[in-house]
Amino acid sequence: MSSILLVVLLLFTAFAFWCGRKRSYKVAATIGGISKLHSRPAYYGALTALWCGLPAALIYAIWLFFESSIITHFVVAGLPENLRNLPLSELGLVINDIKNLVFGNIVSKVPDQYILAAAEHYRSLTNISQASLAVVVLVLAIIGMVIVLGRIKPTLRARNQVEKLINVLLIAASSVAVFTTIGIVLSVLFEALRFFQEIPFSDFVFGLKWSPQTAIRADQVGSSGAFGAIPVFTGTLMIAAIAMLVSVPLGLMSAIYLAEYAHRKVRTVVKPLLEILAGIPTVVYGFFAALTVAPMVRGFGATLGLDISSESALVAGLVMGIMIIPFISSLSDDVINAVPQAMRDGSYGLGATKSETIRKVVIPAALPGIVGGVLLAVSRAIGETMIVVMAAGLSANLTANPLEAVTTVTVQIVTLLVGDQEFDSAKTLAAFALGLMLFVVTLGLNIIALQVVKKYREQYE
Repeated sequence: MSSILLVVLLLFTAFAFWCGRKRSYKVAATIGGISKLHSRPAYYGALTALWCGLPAALIYAIWLFFESSIITHFVVAGLPENLRNLPLSELGLVINDIKNLVFGNIVSKVPDQYILAAAEHYRSLTNISQASLAVVVLVLAIIGMVIVLGRIKPTLRARNQVEKLINVLLIAASSVAVFTTIGIVLSVLFEALRFFQEIPFSDFVFGLKWSPQTAIRADQVGSSGAFGAIPVFTGTLMIAAIAMLVSVPLGLMSAIYLAEYAHRKVRTVVKPLLEILAGIPTVVYGFFAALTVAPMVRGFGATLGLDISSESALVAGLVMGIMIIPFISSLSDDVINAVPQAMRDGSYGLGATKSETIRKVVIPAALPGIVGGVLLAVSRAIGETMIVVMAAGLSANLTANPLEAVTTVTVQIVTLLVGDQEFDSAKTLAAFALGLMLFVVTLGLNIIALQVVKKYREQYE
């Protein structure tokens, strides 16, 4: 019902645009033509459509956001007193059974009579809510359209008002991203602070052992837990460094070849093939690492007398580097092509060769964009999970040897949050502390990259 209403609202908004545009033509006909209007007819149509659609769409979104909680409140109020006084967890199960009956899902047990009655009550309230929503939205849309159609005159500054409304929409859209980021940071920070109330911050940041297993109950025998994050972060940085050593040279050289040396026909074939690597699921890379690359690396190491673990940072880093090549190559290629041809021509005019022009003119001029591509690749490497799980293992070893098994921050976050977890133990809350530290590290990398970009941008712009 709600999706049908949204389609109807969109069609009505398009009809409002047509009405506003047609109305402007009628007004123009009485005063000597369109040139006598303040704005073009399309702006009058857009103004009518905006005032028809925006208020109605806002009410539509707010209504749907609060509808479920309000209906649930009325349904719970109609339950017998012994059910209303149940603990929140048990009451939640009752509400889930009611909603499952309403939406035709499987319930946890044979429903009692009061559950069936509550489900019917929920269904009736939903129907009333949907009907009321349709009436309110359509009435608002009609009122908005009628008001604007009545205001269309030669002196109406429709273009100015449309631009102001669009500006407000753009600000609102950008604000969503900003507030979403703030919400993510605050949610992680809040849970991380709960973790640091149980585990000292110094033990977490400077601890050399990571073993987050703890006893859940007082009568249970279990480990007291060790939450030193250094082994986890060293494993993360080691795998990311190996991936960067593979992807940055190969990606950058591929971009230079495609942008400066490759024939146009070669470029049209090679670049799409190279970018196919970015579309392969990471779990496929994990299989490739575990079943193909790891045995090859172990076999090669055995011929050299090296004892390479079946799961190692080297294998994960190599495969992750291959996965990241398209990010660096594609972005760097676009940035290199954006360097003005006049800079190349000036270098050639001074007697420089093609390779000298690339090394001393093109690459420095394109460096801000290249740094941005490398930063994106680093973020992808730090946040990768599946390849590390399948190729590097889960053990948090504090080692500088890439031939041994290590783990990363993202893998430990997934491991800590797998299954039904209660967010009141240090083991579970440690995932949020790891996430917060990872955010801080990534933010530091962003700041460093921005400084590099700023330095060279000032030099070449």
